[in-house]
Amino acid sequence: MGYQPRLLSSTQERKAMLSRYAEVLLFDFRQIRMLTAEQFMQRLHEEHEVDALLVGYDHRFGSDRIQDIDTLQQIGRQVGIQVIKAEEYTTEQAHISSTEIRNAIQAGDLELANRLLGYPYRLSGTVVHGRGIGHTLGFPTANIRLAEPKKLLPPCGVYAVRADLGHGHTRAAILNIGTNPTLGENPVSIELHIPELRLDLYDRELSVALLRFLRPEQRFDSLEALSRQIQEDIRQLDGRRM
Repeated sequence: MGYQPRLLSSTQERKAMLSRYAEVLLFDFRQIRMLTAEQFMQRLHEEHEVDALLVGYDHRFGSDRIQDIDTLQQIGRQVGIQVIKAEEYTTEQAHISSTEIRNAIQAGDLELANRLLGYPYRLSGTVVHGRGIGHTLGFPTANIRLAEPKKLLPPCGVYAVRADLGHGHTRAAILNIGTNPTLGENPVSIELHIPELRLDLYDRELSVALLRFLRPEQRFDSLEALSRQIQEDIRQLDGRRM
């Protein structure tokens, strides 16, 4: 099937973002992938009363892969839909594309990725039981099982994040992505520590906004050394707007 790029956002995340601005229609790609541009526009207009369509500057539309905007606009006039072309958007730092955003995330440059996205990159999932090592050290963590397993992860390391606890409540926190090498060989996990939080988070849905990279993952000689480093990680949250 070839390489499948990791997702920048899940279907539910995209739906939540778009729902703030308009009604959202979701289509099963398997059911529409054989439709030509004209057939798809006809369905949009006749079944969903769509009268305007915004297409990307480099988008290929329909099973006939039409990219020429004049051709798409001509089809639109026949169907009853105004077709509008979105212009390419760039910044001084980079050409904005999903490839550039993925490159920034994979390099751990969350600040650049967030500028290109226009919003903080997020990871969401359910809090599940871990081994309890964080609690033993005095830094209890919420182990997050991603809601979308194909979500793109930044490199292993520690990140400053903003944790969304629901009902508009957010807290500054640190997020560790990695294998916890100080504790032996382990699969990659995602662990969130929210300083001074005394809540049972098990089985809750959590979402975190990744703000910046703090340090790479490393192996410590002792749990005491690891504890001191976590304290330093937390101090890096102080005085910084989250």
